This record gives sequence, C-alpha cells and structure tokens, in this order.
Amino acid sequence: MKKVIFKLLLLLLVFTSCDNGYEELNVDPTKSSQIDAASKLTATQLRMSGERYEAWRANLIYQSTMMQHIATTASYWSGDKYFWNKGYASSLWDRYYSGPVKGIEDILAQLKKEEQPAEMIAIARIQRVVIYQRLTDLYGDIPYSEAGKGYLEGVLTPKYDLQSDIYADMLKELEESAAELSTGTSKWGAADLIFKGDQAKWKKYANSMMLRLALRMIKVNAGGAQEWATKAIAGGVMTSNSDIAYIQHTPGPEGINKNGNGEAFSADSNPRLSKTFVDFLNGDPRLPILGARRSDKSTIVANLKGLPNGLDSDLLKAATGEDNTNAYAEPNRAIITGEDAPMFFQTYAEVEFMLAESAFRWGLAGGNVESHYNAGVTAAMKYLSIYGSAATISDVKIQDYLTNKPFVAANALQMIGDQYWVATFLNEYETFANWRRTGFPNLVPVNYPGNETNGTIPRRLTYTTSEQVVNPTNYAAAIAAQGPDVLTTRVWWDK
Repeated sequence: MKKVIFKLLLLLLVFTSCDNGYEELNVDPTKSSQIDAASKLTATQLRMSGERYEAWRANLIYQSTMMQHIATTASYWSGDKYFWNKGYASSLWDRYYSGPVKGIEDILAQLKKEEQPAEMIAIARIQRVVIYQRLTDLYGDIPYSEAGKGYLEGVLTPKYDLQSDIYADMLKELEESAAELSTGTSKWGAADLIFKGDQAKWKKYANSMMLRLALRMIKVNAGGAQEWATKAIAGGVMTSNSDIAYIQHTPGPEGINKNGNGEAFSADSNPRLSKTFVDFLNGDPRLPILGARRSDKSTIVANLKGLPNGLDSDLLKAATGEDNTNAYAEPNRAIITGEDAPMFFQTYAEVEFMLAESAFRWGLAGGNVESHYNAGVTAAMKYLSIYGSAATISDVKIQDYLTNKPFVAANALQMIGDQYWVATFLNEYETFANWRRTGFPNLVPVNYPGNETNGTIPRRLTYTTSEQVVNPTNYAAAIAAQGPDVLTTRVWWDK
C-alpha cells in the first residue's frame, strides 16, 4: 500500500510540474475566444424587434386591444377584457432582460474593452435607450443602472431605479451619443439592421427619441419637457420617411429573422379590427390597406366593419345574433401581417406630430401647428408603402383626405393625438404610452364581467412574479416607491 501511495504522489508531482503552458496548448488558435461585437449587435436588434412570444402577448393580446386597435371574442386575449394574466403581462420583461438587455450591456462592455471608435459606442448607447425606454414605459420603475450585469459584474439581484432617474439618464445618453456622430458610415456597417451604419440617421434617431422622451414628461415636468424638446429639435430630428427607424424582416426558419407580430398572426386567427378603429378610419384611404373582411378577404370599404371590444361569443350572439366574427374586418393578411413585414420603432410621421404639439405648446419648430400636422398625416399614409406596392396611397387621395377632414386649431391636441394613434398601429408599445400621456383618442372603456380594473383601461403591465422570489428586497422597494404591482398603478410620468 505504501508503494502504491508513493507512486501516486510521484505521478501527481510529475503532472503538476508539467502543467505550465497547458492552458495555451488547449486553446485552438484558429477560433476566436470572443464573438465579434457586430454579430452581437445584429442578434440584439432582432431580439429587440420582438419574437413571437412577447409580440403576441405584450404587444397584441394586451396593448393592441386595450388601445382598441384590435378586438376579439377569445377569452385569452386578456387586454380586450382587462383580465390579468401574469405570464402575458410580464412577457416583455421576461424576454427583454434575458435577451436585448443582456446583449446590449455585453456589447458596450466589449466595445470599451476593445477601444472601438466612439461612433460605434454612441450607436450602441442609443440602441440601449430604445430597449430600456420600452421596458420602463410599460412597467415603470425597473432595473436599469445594475441591469444586465450578472455575467459582467456578478450583480444577480439588481436594484430598481426610479423612472424619473431612468428618464434623466436616458436623455443624457441620447444627448451625449448624438454629439459623437457625424455623417459617415459607422464601422458597424451592415451588421446594423436599422440604418446600415449611417451615422447621420442615427443622430436624427437619437434626437427624435429625445423629443419622444421630452414630451412623455409633460404631466410631471413641463419645464423639463420644453427644455429637452428644444434641444432635440435644435439637434435635428427625422425629416422624411427615409429616416424611419425600422427592421425589414425576412421569411425563414422560426427565430431567425421573422417579424414577431407576423408570427403571432400566423398562429392566431382571432384578432379583428376594433369598431373604434374602423369607425375612426371612415373616409380614410388607409382602411382598405390595414383591414380586410375575414370571410372573403374583401377590402371594399362598405364591407369593412369593426368588432366592438369587450365581448365574448355569447355576448356577441346576444348583441348581434351572429355566431362568429367572420363578417368583421381583420388586420389585412395580404399586406401588413406577414412574417417578413417591417417592424417599426419610430416613424417620421410620429416626429411630425410631436413637432406639431411642440409648436402648439411652446411655439417651437417654426410655430406652424397645421403645417406639421398635415406633414404628419401625409407621412403616416406614405410610409405604409414600405409594406409593399399594394400599400401605396396616392398624393391625390391624401390631399382629398386633408381637404375633407381639415385641421381645426381649436381641437389641435386631440387631432394630433388621434392621428398619432393611427400612425402607431401595430407598434402598440408606443400607442399605449402616448395614450396614457395625452388621453387621446378618447377611448370608452369596456366593463367585462370579472375584469381586474373595475372597468377602467389599465395603466401599465405587471412585473414578472419570479422577482418576488429571486429579488425580493429590491422588488419590495419598487412596490413601496411606485405603488402596488397591479394593472391600474400609474408610472411616474403618468401621474
């Protein structure tokens, strides 16, 4: 036994003494030890655009129905009837923190470590704001300053930052990042799916996002809203539909580059256009582009009727005598619901409507409210052609619409808000946020039996319930600061 032990100790000593250099010998010199940041940016942008999971649940099931763009009798479409489905309500949180948040924080750390150009870092910082803005607007106080730092810094239970602090930092990030950009092509190049590395377009996007965030603060910090709106406009915002921030998706295997909304529509035949939406679009050339009758795909305007929100099949039968919803208009599957459809984050039309509001409130952007309003309506109709030639609206039809439904100065804010609502169809994150900020359009709530909100339209979605277990101290602090984790609690800028 002693001899055996002696031999084992001798072998251990030999292997230990020969260990120097083994780490290098085990590294394959033909393979990178770090994934290129460009590949990470592409993946992060695709994840940010939205996969079927959260696009279906957070964007469509909840927000599109609460905002009365879409209606359905299906009971699992929780937003249509103000039910609380904890998994659906937390779906954006669940996917964003494990995907885009982790991705963008990793990219920024890598860019700084590799000492990449300032313009690359600036674009990544703007992308970071886009990700967190969607999260904080939907949930309120969220992990921000410590988010995505689990692998990088070992922060596994991040604190929740106040939304007021998050907004202050996001505005700073946009201002500083825009200052780093010029007119050349970024080193990101084609890896950037939004602007292909065009620095000038990213600069306009940063300032346009700044304008969005500025106006979001109008109810809680009117002075700050004006200050930041002034900076944004002076810095240079979007000036045409060629500046729109969007990703053009392509068909292919699931999870590669499909439009998340499109995947949801492929899987779900229940959604119909809301009666509120269709009625507003009466006389609007966008209606036969956005909708088609479910039964026969007709786009004849006289055949397009909207489904009231807040009904189930029994209530529909009692109200109309109809057994199903096939006679109602659905989102036009020939044009706008494809898995290869573009996904829009911010459009020039939205910017023109914000300029119109800024002109109305503070005399900014030349002070001509009507001019910016008309430019917004025109852009909102023109940009639909990005879906394809079948979505093209002629100049004559646009002018006829503006002539028949002219701008009325006395109703400026309502008209701007109503048109913003139409222009953000299918980007329901922005629709929901802008409605909470402005109160337009004037939506009539539903009061379905057993709803969660006493017949009022929800004001936010709820945190993932796992936070109560894995991050209880910070979760409790967020509840204490913001209010109960329920659908009716208002976020900071919605007071």
